[in-house]
Amino acid sequence: MAPDQHRSWHELWRTTRGVARSLRIYYGNSARRAVMDRFYAHFVQPGDMVFDIGAHVGDRIAAFRRLRARVVAVEPQPALVQTLKLLYGRDPAVAIEPVAVGREAGIAAFSINIDNPTVSTASEAFRTAADGAPGWEGQVWTSTIDVPVITLDTLLLRHGPAAFIKIDVEGSEADALAGLSYPSPTLSFEFTTIQPCVAVACIERSTELGYTHYNAVLGESLTFVHEDWTDAEAIAAWVRALPQNVNSGDIYARLPARS
Repeated sequence: MAPDQHRSWHELWRTTRGVARSLRIYYGNSARRAVMDRFYAHFVQPGDMVFDIGAHVGDRIAAFRRLRARVVAVEPQPALVQTLKLLYGRDPAVAIEPVAVGREAGIAAFSINIDNPTVSTASEAFRTAADGAPGWEGQVWTSTIDVPVITLDTLLLRHGPAAFIKIDVEGSEADALAGLSYPSPTLSFEFTTIQPCVAVACIERSTELGYTHYNAVLGESLTFVHEDWTDAEAIAAWVRALPQNVNSGDIYARLPARS
């Protein structure tokens, strides 16, 4: 076998193993499905449109569909796009967009972590922050591909208004929100303790968009850390004070209730 052919087969095997690992992690716990459904039912009603930005292998898509919502699934990684098509490609209520989301349309260099595709990223700053950080040992980005980038506003024009927008794009969350002008009633964005500045930037942009109520979950717990929703200043102070070993979570932002 020629060296290039051997390398190609080796990379294919690692890609398949990485995707299988994600499928096992995110679909392997049946009890967690009920937890996800109860949690997202706070924001999603039957017939709603949901944007899943950074859909990965689609476990959130599954929850949103169990809640009978329509889903726009955004994912730029080719191997994961193929996985999503296999899982949801025949579902007319799921639209798969094989793109990244950013502050403006264009092309982005996207770094692939072939063994752990959930942390593949378009953010060089994210990779720099992860390098040598506790909890991020062993993460390696082995290749870079060019991916198309569109804005959240473009997705809204293409698919209609969303009731809930979930953003999980490994350090590019603030860029994604910069391309949003029309807020949904609720949105969420991932934060990491290696980049608290990104979370603060997202909070600031969310506040500019009119969001007034905030809460958060740690890791994959799907349990709010605050009993009551709080304001932007308080949630920003909370995320700044988190210890490094917390690693990650999601912040939820909600528009004020209509009178």
